[in-house]
Amino acid sequence: MTSRPDFPEVPVMTRVIVVDDQAVVREGLVLLLGLLPGIEVAGSAGDGAAALRLVEEQRPDVVLMDLRMPRMDGVEATGRIRSAYPDTQVVVLTTYSDDESVFAALRAGARGFLTKDADSDEIARAVATVMRGDAQLDPTVQRRLLDTMSPPQPEPPVHPSVPDVRRTPGREDRRQATSAGRLPDEAAPGLPRRTDGDPAARAVGKRSLPDGLTSREADVLALIADGLSNAEIAARLYITEATVKTHINNLFAKARLRDRAQAVTYAYRCGLAHPGQAPEPPR
Repeated sequence: MTSRPDFPEVPVMTRVIVVDDQAVVREGLVLLLGLLPGIEVAGSAGDGAAALRLVEEQRPDVVLMDLRMPRMDGVEATGRIRSAYPDTQVVVLTTYSDDESVFAALRAGARGFLTKDADSDEIARAVATVMRGDAQLDPTVQRRLLDTMSPPQPEPPVHPSVPDVRRTPGREDRRQATSAGRLPDEAAPGLPRRTDGDPAARAVGKRSLPDGLTSREADVLALIADGLSNAEIAARLYITEATVKTHINNLFAKARLRDRAQAVTYAYRCGLAHPGQAPEPPR
């Protein structure tokens, strides 16, 4: 006898509503959800206005919400649902063309994001996660959030009298500086000043952290934005998972964050993380 696949644990009879203006997608999700253990489909709607009426009638636990719909889109519907029925969680269904709407849905109170090609296991995991009060970000959606929110890196300024200030000053530069009466550690006009022997100068170059975050809290935040779990962060930084949780609680309190989804937004808005640039572990 074929064994049933192991799905993530979902609270008993979680009531779910499906909202999508495409009948094929909507009906497919309803059928898929009906096969998942512990999930009851409480209804479906084709736009945000109909979703509001259905939520008022059924008081579901979770709404799977499309973003682009006629009459009332998913962002406005999410905001109204979360305002009027805070116990109802919203998981947004996205496509690759929805980036701006995803940010707006996050601000409106959505707690989860899935792509429309998510399989049954991913949907069950998202439902279980938001029911626990946590946030669920599909890896593909998270990468798009990070890529879009990462601030552009400015080019270093080039002094008009110096052909290329980005090259490392060589022996000739030092010889000319010495002959001009300057110490070797003093840069010629237009060349960057050396700071390797000057702690005060090094301190000037350190990043300014918002909301009183410590450097270690900023490191943990950057790894959260990179999609790592608490256990993975602990392994990366060579600290215990309990210490990671302490840092997370502290930074969430300082930055007034509710969950990891907001933490990702905060990290990239403040320039504390960039795609592919996780903090180095201590040596």
